[in-house]
Amino acid sequence: MSEQEFFDDLETRDPEARERDLMAALAAQIAHAKSNSSYFGTTLADVDAAAINNRQALAALPVTRKSDLVEHQAALPPFGGLNGVPVGEAAYVYQSPGPIYEPGGHGDFWRMGRSFWSAGIRPGDIVHNTFSYHLTPAGRMMEGGAHALGCPVFPGGVGNTEQQIAAIAHLQPAAYAGTPSFLKILLEKSAEAGVKHAYRSAAVGGEALPPSVRKDINDHGVNVLQGYGTADLGLIAYESNAKEGMILDEHVVVEILRPGSGDPVADGEVGEVVVTVLAPTYPLIRFATGDLSAIMAGQSPCGRTNQRIKGWMGRADQTTKVKGMFVHPAQVNQTAARHSEIKKARLVVDGTGGRDVMTLKCEVDGPADGLAAAIAESIQAVCKLRGEVELVDVGSLPNDGKVIDDVRTYE
Repeated sequence: MSEQEFFDDLETRDPEARERDLMAALAAQIAHAKSNSSYFGTTLADVDAAAINNRQALAALPVTRKSDLVEHQAALPPFGGLNGVPVGEAAYVYQSPGPIYEPGGHGDFWRMGRSFWSAGIRPGDIVHNTFSYHLTPAGRMMEGGAHALGCPVFPGGVGNTEQQIAAIAHLQPAAYAGTPSFLKILLEKSAEAGVKHAYRSAAVGGEALPPSVRKDINDHGVNVLQGYGTADLGLIAYESNAKEGMILDEHVVVEILRPGSGDPVADGEVGEVVVTVLAPTYPLIRFATGDLSAIMAGQSPCGRTNQRIKGWMGRADQTTKVKGMFVHPAQVNQTAARHSEIKKARLVVDGTGGRDVMTLKCEVDGPADGLAAAIAESIQAVCKLRGEVELVDVGSLPNDGKVIDDVRTYE
């Protein structure tokens, strides 16, 4: 495979060399965050930054949850003290639902260029950008990636389908950036109107790309690949033409944690995507996205050597209400942690007609006298609710990242 098929040499590094580079950058980022961010200066006050040079040390640091940012930012506007440079040095300030505010910078601040290159977008291609430029950073994120490749951008934004089709007919853009569902609409409406498009490549995100939608887009002659990122973190992972999972960006450290905890799970096990981004402006450390995924074994057939994740597999926030009280994944983990015999736990909430029943299913190596009763007492103590206990064989619980499984019906 020729060098031109990769965005840069970082993508084909020896994995051991990449890990050394990432861990060195991680220690430097911890030091920067402690010195320049009031939030991390407080939460990491007792941490020796130089010692955070391996994944085991990283796993001992506290997790910062996206769901907590509203509270932090209300207490200390605009960014809750998580910014690593003065607010006045940000190029943009954006607002995402919550509301949550994020800083933006110049150039390819969100590192989307790598995803664009993998999708087949090349210098000089006109990129039809259909993400919003209003309030949220999505439009600017994609624009930065296009400009990193030397591509002019048509900022179409959302909606106005007829006007966008007229622009497609006139400009003949070679590339599309936006959601896959809107691309499908544009292709179908263009065909109905007799408008020939020139799309060759599409870099999509913001929603799932089901196989049926991918096929519909491919049938119109467009190669479509996904990128996975957030307004806070920028690019996290991206597809290549191998279409086997999503390859991690070269400037993030990704962990997969058991939902509601700070504990990494084994490779292949589904858990919450937690990211440390190696950039100074917004130095997020162990930032919990709330998304579920899993690390895939091996390397991509495309020649890129970084780790892969399986892509978006649902949401990690499984908080539910039982008998009028909230039960959180962290409480399930706290209950299980009281009993070393439990290898894995899953709280199943069932019931009809307003009668809720909690059953904590616990993987254990074998029968143990009195264990179920002791676990039931822990449920009562931690959750302030009574629950049943079912001891099951190790490996029998589904590998889907669920700590709480609400199977109640409301008919």
